[in-house]
Amino acid sequence: MLRPSPALVALLAVALPTATAAATPAPAAPPQSFKGEYTVSILGLSVARATFSSHYEGNTYSIDGSVSSAGLAKLFDDTQGTISSKGTISGKQMRPQAFRADYTSGKKASVVDIRFANGAVTATQVIPAPKKGDPKSWVPLGSSDLASVLDPMAATVIHADSLDKVCGRTVKFYDGEMRANLTLTYDSKGSISVPGYKGDTVTCRMGFQPVAGYRKGRKALNYLKNRSRMMVTFAPLGQTGVYAPIHATVGTQIGTLTVSAGRFEAIN
Repeated sequence: MLRPSPALVALLAVALPTATAAATPAPAAPPQSFKGEYTVSILGLSVARATFSSHYEGNTYSIDGSVSSAGLAKLFDDTQGTISSKGTISGKQMRPQAFRADYTSGKKASVVDIRFANGAVTATQVIPAPKKGDPKSWVPLGSSDLASVLDPMAATVIHADSLDKVCGRTVKFYDGEMRANLTLTYDSKGSISVPGYKGDTVTCRMGFQPVAGYRKGRKALNYLKNRSRMMVTFAPLGQTGVYAPIHATVGTQIGTLTVSAGRFEAIN
């Protein structure tokens, strides 16, 4: 996998780099850090692992992570990658400054580099360049599509006053090629226990709507938009006011993709 598949974009631009960001602390609050470890599986078989750590201080945040194929997937597609994001926080809004993903699959390398200013994308570099195919079916990106958007990491966390207010919103994200909206609607409340966290959660049903930077008629995207059942369960990151995915499922054409946290904790 040189770049995340559409299903992973909807999750990982939604779920892997999770427990890894934070809200603006009080002026006197000390720096804080978090760590999340995740397993990605499909049809019950592990296909990838990811570890992410974050640090925030004042109104700045930085996130670093690693992702690798695992289990049977490693036999067919030995992928290793690193992901990083940094930016500032204004009120309850993430303001990305830079996002970068570096992947190697066998001997092939892939890079996605996105730069931001004042909440808008100012530059994008994707290596190798994405293939657009038939220009008649391609939905181009406009400048308005790249205003007030989040990178795949910043899009994974929600700033809210309580669990009751996590769902009921639309997240605008950009992965270096595609702009899409993710809608979160309330489904249920529950609880979970994993190393580093035991407590209440809220589950939102997620809708996927491609906006620009994609090819019309693409079966995987149509499935995510029209047929896929996508659920994301959020848990709080300490007392920061941030809620991050701790479990997620995405229905795909070949089965249900599941992302589960094996560790979700604050680092002292």
